[in-house]
Amino acid sequence: MMWVARRLLSSVAQRSQYAGHSGLFRRPQHGCLPDLELRYLQCTCCWRSRVPVAGFETLNAAISSTSEPCKEDNRSLDACYTSEQRAAILQLLNTAEPSELAGVKLLRGRKSLNLVEYRTKNGPFKTLESVVNVPLLKHKSAVTVFNSILNPVKKERKVRIQLAKFIRPEVDRSWLEEASNIVSLVCGTNKIAWAQVDRGMTVLEWQQVDCPNFLRGTYMASAYLNDVSAAVALLPSADFYIIEKSSISVQNTALFPIMAHMRAVEAMLFALLEPRNLAPESNSPPRVLNMMRPAVGRHFGLMVGESRTSGAQTVRQLMTESVTQKLPRINFPPELLVKHRNSFQMGSRRGGEELCDALLQAVAFYELLGESSS
Repeated sequence: MMWVARRLLSSVAQRSQYAGHSGLFRRPQHGCLPDLELRYLQCTCCWRSRVPVAGFETLNAAISSTSEPCKEDNRSLDACYTSEQRAAILQLLNTAEPSELAGVKLLRGRKSLNLVEYRTKNGPFKTLESVVNVPLLKHKSAVTVFNSILNPVKKERKVRIQLAKFIRPEVDRSWLEEASNIVSLVCGTNKIAWAQVDRGMTVLEWQQVDCPNFLRGTYMASAYLNDVSAAVALLPSADFYIIEKSSISVQNTALFPIMAHMRAVEAMLFALLEPRNLAPESNSPPRVLNMMRPAVGRHFGLMVGESRTSGAQTVRQLMTESVTQKLPRINFPPELLVKHRNSFQMGSRRGGEELCDALLQAVAFYELLGESSS
């Protein structure tokens, strides 16, 4: 409970009136400072509730008798804001797209989609009180959303804050939070797969391409470049490209050829996707990032010791939830569900592991980003 005093400074004619009383302020024993008088206290949670204070002797009693904020205020949400403020809030809630709503505090992820679905089904919001009918948005959350719309926080980009140990290179978290969509890339021994997912947790694109020159002969650089360039030409535009960083140890000599292959493809992807005009001293963030493969495995419970197991079952579950649940973890367009519904069945020879890993990496990215900012 946080209360602040308003109209604190007030000269008191009779300075001996409060001598000897205990409270927030006490008359100084020496000096010529004027006495102070509290007129009322105001709740900082909503700036609405006020507790009148008759004198210093009632201050402690007033604070101790109020255990929870705003309970004594029975006004509706609309009565707590001016007509101009209500108009500004409703204008944004009724017209903003999910990507724009996700920039408002507490509206990231499913809440922004719920709000759009509700207004599409029931029409524009006419009152602030009606917003609490949106799933996952109750009174306290609604107040936070309204205040965030009226007083947006300007994010500081000068200080580079490490997002987490699973992202390289280090990037200011605010850049990642403002990204409207990402493309998650995973390289296999003969394929490159990617999944484009937006901030509202909807899959926009999900596919893979064969790379016939991978792991053939003596790792001809020109042959590798042809395959990687062909894949890059098909990639959609995105704010960030997240490339999986494998965990193969250089000390494992048996897998050294695989490690060399992964590093070669990774280096080419970085070179082809990063804008060439990005100067080292530029204030813009790198567009191509690495995400550690073990971090994604731990997020979905796929790690057995230091090894990661298949994510096919997890992806099948996500696809099923997209159809059967009202609030799925991630949303798939019907055409992608039809296209990939048989790609991850037990015993399937379609080679869908790279597709699985690309999707899981995108989901883990957004969910871990949300956890680190909460």
